[in-house]
Amino acid sequence: MNVDAKTAEPILIVTPPLAERMTVWRRSTFRILRANPNLAAGMFVLIVMSTLAIITATPWAQSIARYDPVKLSVTERINRPNGDHWFGTDSLGRDVFSRTLHGSKTSLIVASSVAGIVTLVGTALGVVVGYNRIADNIVMRIMDGLMSFPTLVLALALVATLGSSLFNVILVIAIVDTPGMTRVVRGVVLSIRERPYVDAARMSGASLPRILAIHIAPNTLAPVIIQASVFFAGAVLTEAALGFLGVGTPEFIPSWGNIIASGRQFIQVGFWIAFFPGVFLAVTVLATNLVGDGLRDVLDPRLRGSR
Repeated sequence: MNVDAKTAEPILIVTPPLAERMTVWRRSTFRILRANPNLAAGMFVLIVMSTLAIITATPWAQSIARYDPVKLSVTERINRPNGDHWFGTDSLGRDVFSRTLHGSKTSLIVASSVAGIVTLVGTALGVVVGYNRIADNIVMRIMDGLMSFPTLVLALALVATLGSSLFNVILVIAIVDTPGMTRVVRGVVLSIRERPYVDAARMSGASLPRILAIHIAPNTLAPVIIQASVFFAGAVLTEAALGFLGVGTPEFIPSWGNIIASGRQFIQVGFWIAFFPGVFLAVTVLATNLVGDGLRDVLDPRLRGSR
C-alpha cells in the first residue's frame, strides 16, 4: 500500500490476477519474437534439440532412436542411409541416427552445465573484483594467466591431467571459460560502481553485500545473459573438439565430437558417419548465436540501429 503525496491518503494497489499477467506475458513474448525472427528461429531450433535430448534420456527413447547407440552389428557395417537406418551405419555397424540423437544429449548437458557454472562463478567474481580494487589486483592477475593460454590447449592439458569423463569435461571447460565471463562482468561493474545510486546507498550506510546484491549485480544481467549464450555455443564446440581429439567423453558415451572422429577415416566410403552429427553441431551453434544476437537486441535496444 502506497501513500498519495498530495492528500496523504493511502492508495490501494491491486495486483492483476495470474491469468491476466500470463496473458500480458504471452502477448509481449509473441511481440518480441515477431519483431526478431532470428531470435524466434534460434529458440525454435534449440527447443527441438533440447526436446530430442530429453527424450533420449527417457524410456521413450527407443520409439524415436529405434536402435541402441552402442550396439554393434558386423553385418551392417558402413550401410548407406536407408529406411531402416535413416543416417546409415558406421564402421562398427552402429546406427548413426541413434548415436547422433544421443550425442545431442551429451553435448547439451555439457553446454548447459558449463554455461550455468560460468555464469554463476564468473558473475560472482566479476561483481566482487569490479567493486573492490584489492580483490581486483589479485583475482584478475590469475584470470589473465588463464586467458594467456589458448582455450583448446589449456582444455587439453587439464583433461589429460584429470582424466576423460563427462564430469571432467564439464569442469575443464568451465575453468577455461570463467575468466572471460569474469572480465565482462568486471568491466560492467567498473562503470556501475560510480553511479549516483550506488554512492547514495553507500552514504546511507548500506552494507557491502547489500550494495553488491541489490544495486550492482542486477544491473549486470543483460550482458551476463548475452555472454551466457556465447559460452553455451563455445562449450558445444569445445566439447566436440575434445571428443574429436579423443580426450573428451569416453567412446561408450556418444557425442558429436567422437562420432565425427569415428567417421573421419571413412569419409570417402561413408561420408554420412561424420556429416550428420556435423550438421547437428553446426545448426545448434548457429541457433545459439542467433539467440544471443536476438537477446542483445531485446536487452539493449540502442544496438538495433547500429546494424
